[in-house]
Amino acid sequence: MQPSVRMAQYGTKHAHAEGVLAVMLASPDVEVTGVYEPDGGRRRELESCGREPWSRVCWYGLPSEFLDDRSIAAVASEGANWESLSQTEAIVGAGKHVFYDKPAGEDFGLFEGIVEEARSSGLLVQMGYMFRYHRGFMRICDWVRSGLLGKVFSVRAHMSTHLAAPAQEAIARHRGGIFYDLSGHMIDQIVWILGRPERVTTFLRLDATSTAGFVDNTLGVLEFDSAMAFIDIAATESRPMARRFEVYGSGGSAIMEPFEPAGPIRLCLEESSLGYSSGVTMVEVENRPRYVDSLSSFVRAIRGEKGPDRSLDHELVVQETILRCVGAASE
Repeated sequence: MQPSVRMAQYGTKHAHAEGVLAVMLASPDVEVTGVYEPDGGRRRELESCGREPWSRVCWYGLPSEFLDDRSIAAVASEGANWESLSQTEAIVGAGKHVFYDKPAGEDFGLFEGIVEEARSSGLLVQMGYMFRYHRGFMRICDWVRSGLLGKVFSVRAHMSTHLAAPAQEAIARHRGGIFYDLSGHMIDQIVWILGRPERVTTFLRLDATSTAGFVDNTLGVLEFDSAMAFIDIAATESRPMARRFEVYGSGGSAIMEPFEPAGPIRLCLEESSLGYSSGVTMVEVENRPRYVDSLSSFVRAIRGEKGPDRSLDHELVVQETILRCVGAASE
């Protein structure tokens, strides 16, 4: 049996920070050495809250305590979106693998440099797109890659949310607002299916909220050589949200709604193939908790048991596409 991978967590302000930490603590393959939060007020609040998972961890006083510890192989980068890129730079600079929660900041040149340093040092940079290991998305991608759906010409993704004013204000500091915050989950899937888009066009609007400078109603159109993808994301959809992912090809289509919790996929085929009948088949999807499979894949790759499921080049294209969509990177 392989020894546990020693991991620390840098930051607590990302929306996924608590969930990722809970999964790390529950994993038999990970030893959590501690958490560092640079905001003293935030750290004192979490230390004294008495609530899991924060009540189960040790707290570092300085980042050097884990960055300089050679026994710690990896760090989860879970700072807020406006601080996590520099934190990730420090993690990779210290020679550690990083599980980096999305998106990868607004300075693409800096992220590109971090990735190239990781590449030259043999380090993993795995972005925390939580649907990468979702059984429904994985199945649809497998269908595409097997040719079951024929030549894909259209992908449609709807991933809205419902945010209270404080969350709107936090995201308002980012160019592209809610699109910047959430679109990477869908762009990760679309790039995996279709590659780098040749052109992007976005509509970034303030329609439903009163938060100054916030973009709350968005549409991105990604154009490829012989396909288009459409991503629409709003910040104030009624709950529960009707999140939906659709892929259309010359031989069939796949529609998943909702995708969290995973609903059945409506598979429609022109002809029977790969064990599926022509016409409509409702394919059930196993619901899996967030982050568990992401962390497992990360740990196994660190141990050398497998390669990463997404290349560093893929991670770069996803981030570049996000920033192209919000006008923070050139075409």
